[in-house]
Amino acid sequence: MLLAGDVGGTKTLLGLFTPEHERPEPTVVRQFATLDFESLEAMIAEFLKQARQAHVDAACFGVAGPVLGDAARLTNVPWTVDAAGIRHRFGIPHASLLNDLQAMACSVPVLRPDELAVLQEGDAVPDGNAALIAAGTGLGEALLHNVDGRFLPAPSEGGHADFAARTEREIALLRELIRLHGRAQCEMVLSGPGLVNIHRFLHPRGCPAVRSTDDHEAPAEITEAAMQHRCPQCVDTLDLFVSAYGAEAGNLALRSLATAGVYIGGGIAPKILPALEQGGFIDAFRAKEPMQDLLAAVPVKVILNPQAGLLGAAVRAGEMGERS
Repeated sequence: MLLAGDVGGTKTLLGLFTPEHERPEPTVVRQFATLDFESLEAMIAEFLKQARQAHVDAACFGVAGPVLGDAARLTNVPWTVDAAGIRHRFGIPHASLLNDLQAMACSVPVLRPDELAVLQEGDAVPDGNAALIAAGTGLGEALLHNVDGRFLPAPSEGGHADFAARTEREIALLRELIRLHGRAQCEMVLSGPGLVNIHRFLHPRGCPAVRSTDDHEAPAEITEAAMQHRCPQCVDTLDLFVSAYGAEAGNLALRSLATAGVYIGGGIAPKILPALEQGGFIDAFRAKEPMQDLLAAVPVKVILNPQAGLLGAAVRAGEMGERS
């Protein structure tokens, strides 16, 4: 039996999977409020108790933060997660940690066609690299290096890199973020809180559609009002967000030479899929002269499976079990 986890700042998914040839199959999946527990180990203990599962052959957990060796300090949760401690406490022969985007990247080779929405068909290079970008509570990026015909996911902290402004409005937004925060990270624009930052910058007097002052609630209000065309200010906000998202995805494609494809993960993309399909995202993705022809050939797909991170962690756990 495989144990997998997708550990986020707000919620955590834990699942038990049976190893299969193509991809692991879930048997039990549970969602937990991350901060309801004092540690990941305490959460795992409760999950295994609920699932009535005593024996696990291999485990892998995607965590929102940089993984150094066998341990990780989560970015937005006061936890330090230690794979060695998990192995010892639960008697699991093989347990490892991955950055959450690296875990999601492990799912890419096993995703089914109905779990993907195509933004640009492109012409995939079979032996090319791929890349993953995912906006949600923050912004994550991962690389998928093609080694002997097999993708090897590599983590990054690209969401904390500097935001690259391209237009006069984006330059003004950049200056405002620097004034407020000292520097402008990509995820200050490309995330749920980033949507709020854009809206406050473009429309400092607010709008009737956004009543919440909570940065966790406001992004949903902005996107809902924009998608329903109820609020011109929200439409304006989402348009800038989509264009900036496409531009950063194009930057990632160039940095990784992702000729096999760029995948858009995270919680935001499926919710705004019609806006991504309108053309602003791909226009910004391609607008990288003199590399526009190369980028026009890159397949671009949105991941629709909301449990892709959990699935990817199960894929890695299965690989560890196979090597044992």
